[in-house]
Amino acid sequence: MVKEGIPFILVPLAAAIAAAFFGWWIVAGVFIFVALFMAYFFRDPQRKVPEDVGAVVAAADGRVTRIDTTDQGKLISVFLSPLDVHINRSPISGKIVAIDYTPGKKMPATSDNASFVNERNSLIIKGDDITVTCTQIAGILARRIVCWPKVGDNLERGQRFGLIKFSSRTDVLMPASAEVLVKVGDRVVGGETIIARVTR
Repeated sequence: MVKEGIPFILVPLAAAIAAAFFGWWIVAGVFIFVALFMAYFFRDPQRKVPEDVGAVVAAADGRVTRIDTTDQGKLISVFLSPLDVHINRSPISGKIVAIDYTPGKKMPATSDNASFVNERNSLIIKGDDITVTCTQIAGILARRIVCWPKVGDNLERGQRFGLIKFSSRTDVLMPASAEVLVKVGDRVVGGETIIARVTR
């Protein structure tokens, strides 16, 4: 479990203990359920990162909701429900050359417009053969975007770099030459599922 989840567990646990002290067992049970859900939500499972040359892996767990070709390249969006693991992972190995945080709205993360108007944080990661932009996008329930590394840091493919608290969306923008290997509706696993491949 990531450390950011600890307060979300301790607070309902304390409330459950207080409710139990006064004999409010139903209330205590509700708070215990909340604490257990928070422990589940902030889980941080190990992942088997593929070593395939040129592979671009999913930046998060969830469902592919958008695949598009833009002037900047190919874009793959993944929606994370409150039941998905919310850890974000680097799609490639490379150096972070820029981080751009943009305050914004809290529209539902399932909307394609969320990529343009919602609160978001973009990392440009430059690898040996490819540069990708990975964007963390807050959804209607998200209350904070967390990004641990800074500009100049190196990330390995599949390495954890942050999380978005509660429902959210993650976009990966890559060169137009990338071969997309997923389709809309597919379920992907962050750090494991190969979503695209780039040839040298």
